[in-house]
Amino acid sequence: MKCHRVNELIELLHPEWQKDPDLNLLEFLVKLSQEAGYQGKLEELTDDVLIYHLKMRNSAKDEMIPGLAKDKEDDFKTALLRARGIIQ
Repeated sequence: MKCHRVNELIELLHPEWQKDPDLNLLEFLVKLSQEAGYQGKLEELTDDVLIYHLKMRNSAKDEMIPGLAKDKEDDFKTALLRARGIIQ
């Protein structure tokens, strides 16, 4: 895991963990993984799952993931022309 990902995860984790100060780190990670719907072994939980869950944890259920929202096009024609490099 690269250094910027560690920093991003800590920045996202810190304020959320403060809301549950009675939990130790492992208990809090288990709670986050369950909220995210992760069903595998905890040691196989990726940082991506934690990062995206923490980013979206307090948002509306129908809100788009931040990384996808920037690439969203409202109409198919514009999306197709942009994908083909015809328009910027």
